[in-house]
Amino acid sequence: METTSRVGAQTAPSSSTAEGVPAARRTVEGYLRAAFPWYGLDEAFTGPRWLMQVGAAADGTVQHGSTGHGEEPTIRPDASGADKERFAVVVTVAAGPVRRTGDGTGHLEATTVSSAAWLAGSGLLMSTWPAQLDHMLRDDWLAQQTEAAFELADDLEGADWSALSLPVDGVPTPFHYRETEFGWVLAGSAPSGVHIGAYGRGMSAYGLGFSAIEDITAYAH
Repeated sequence: METTSRVGAQTAPSSSTAEGVPAARRTVEGYLRAAFPWYGLDEAFTGPRWLMQVGAAADGTVQHGSTGHGEEPTIRPDASGADKERFAVVVTVAAGPVRRTGDGTGHLEATTVSSAAWLAGSGLLMSTWPAQLDHMLRDDWLAQQTEAAFELADDLEGADWSALSLPVDGVPTPFHYRETEFGWVLAGSAPSGVHIGAYGRGMSAYGLGFSAIEDITAYAH
């Protein structure tokens, strides 16, 4: 995976900057800078939609980002609370080979389906807090689990993954899929040339469909 940094924060509808620019507006600007299409759940999903964050390379080029659907996940040290959450997050990753950075000072690693799988797997972990885990130990747990998610993403043909076909822009598309005790993760490639990852809890992955988002600003509210 390439080195990325967050260039947007989770949407906060009622907050604003000192200059009076809404936080939601600042967030969507990161998405608008992308040179690739964003993906979300298709029109069959009628629930709430919201923005999360985008990731950029060292030269500022937007490389990936996430859109949320359903209830915004919260980290709770209460398993019963987490079980009631229903959400799906779609991660869009710009496909690309190994290439030089825009400023010519280094290289960006190739992005692949494994990149989408890792981002989705680590994203699910960020909204997880096992009820039996002490708060002080969560960072260590998260580091260990994130490393495990990276290793799993690097072996998409392994026994931990199964095959799943889901529509992308109306076209049946193969995905790699796995379930965890915290939710599910999947990853594949869209016909448009981007990679798609997704994770969720409380919503079945088997009934999902993905489509390119015509107006990303509709998610910023």
